[in-house]
Amino acid sequence: MSDECSHTASIRVVKPSARGCEECLKTGSMWVHLRLCRSCGHVGCCDQSPNRHATRHFQATGHPIIEGYDPPEGWGWCYIDEVFLDLGDNTTPQDGPIPRYV
Repeated sequence: MSDECSHTASIRVVKPSARGCEECLKTGSMWVHLRLCRSCGHVGCCDQSPNRHATRHFQATGHPIIEGYDPPEGWGWCYIDEVFLDLGDNTTPQDGPIPRYV
């Protein structure tokens, strides 16, 4: 595991794609926690969720950094460098109320 992230330049100000995991909302699936792609704004579910949509999004797109999103938690994760990031004040506000599962 790397001690530093070499992908912080890819962090963008994004608009969340949905008020919950985008794919789970479409299929009626449940999630545990939400993750926000800081390259494009895709909202996916965490790896403890049955479908792991945030990781699947990374695998499909190569977008490296997600943000803990429900509520905004102040941390990010780089899939490539496998390192947590302190996002400080650079968190994304929720786009309205987020439905809860689990």
